[in-house]
Amino acid sequence: MSAHENAQEGYDFAHPLPLPLLAGTFLVLTLLTVLTVAQASFNFGSLDVLIVMVIATIKAVLVGAIFMHLAWDKPFNIICFIGSFVFVGLFIMATLFDSRQTAKDDIPVTDDAVVSAPAEL
Repeated sequence: MSAHENAQEGYDFAHPLPLPLLAGTFLVLTLLTVLTVAQASFNFGSLDVLIVMVIATIKAVLVGAIFMHLAWDKPFNIICFIGSFVFVGLFIMATLFDSRQTAKDDIPVTDDAVVSAPAEL
């Protein structure tokens, strides 16, 4: 028995996509890549990582939805795909919170005096 019994003749498994959709997706991905590179020349402080991660997430969703055909797939596969992003985000957040706790910049400085070694005679 075939897993694709209801498939149309000549379209067994693949989802043929119109060329304007593929070209538009390529254009959006290219523009987002240019935006990512352009963002590197600006200093947004601690928002740099957030901006780049949002752009990367948009690009990953586009690739998954269009090129991996998740937009036309079963809802369970979409839930698994989105769930993997949620867990990766949680792991990154846990790592960033831990690195803030152990950063060397958090050591308090109580004395501004310069300590120098005694001169040898």
